[in-house]
Amino acid sequence: MNFRILAGSVRPRGQILALLAASALSATLIVSGAQAQQPAPAPAPKAPPKAAPKAPAPAQQAPAAGAPAAAAPQPQEQQVQLIYAPWTKFCLKGQEAGAKQVCFTGKDGRIESGQPVIAAVIIEPEGEPKKLLRVTLPLGMQLVHGTRIIVDSNPPQQSPYVICFQNGCMSDYEATPELIANLKKGQNLVVQAINSNGAPLTLPLPLAGEFAKAYDGPPTDPKQFEENQKKLQEELQKRAEEQRKKLEGAGGANPATK
Repeated sequence: MNFRILAGSVRPRGQILALLAASALSATLIVSGAQAQQPAPAPAPKAPPKAAPKAPAPAQQAPAAGAPAAAAPQPQEQQVQLIYAPWTKFCLKGQEAGAKQVCFTGKDGRIESGQPVIAAVIIEPEGEPKKLLRVTLPLGMQLVHGTRIIVDSNPPQQSPYVICFQNGCMSDYEATPELIANLKKGQNLVVQAINSNGAPLTLPLPLAGEFAKAYDGPPTDPKQFEENQKKLQEELQKRAEEQRKKLEGAGGANPATK
């Protein structure tokens, strides 16, 4: 997880309040973002000259009255196999005089190529009464639907997207004491969204006591954090190489047809 990108959106000099106010502006951002991603409507084609009506072929005849219409196929829910980084706490402070500290406790899930697919982070600005749970999904989601989060069997919560950057689209939830308590004792944080094809996307982030340990513990040393990220990337590269060799081996095992 790139905590520096997250930190860049939480600026010092009192601008933390602007981050919290982003939730109130999210509806406007979502509408404008969705409109910006939609292609301009093509001009309506001119109507062709009317031809004499023809009798419909038997296969094209309208169904008899009362006959059920064929249901349109629904997009199937997507399940993605992910490789997870551990929950990590990271605290940053601006260089300006009087800058306040901001702490992040987050986790991300990636596919074997190393590309992040889902990230969730608790953002705690020093001295602010409200905390945020920010989830980030890749570009290409249907913005109008927003996101939904579920912790185990607790009631789901839904929130619109706030803004999109190159690293993905972000959706914010207020990290209330109740939500944080559920995360501490929960097993899974599930994030749901709708992709560009209209298919539901379900992405779990395991909790299993790991979140509570990271959240209540001391911040991770920046050098140790970078080292953990390096090890994760090496593991992903190793798995990708093993998968490539398996595919090559499977292809070589097939006898050539003469």
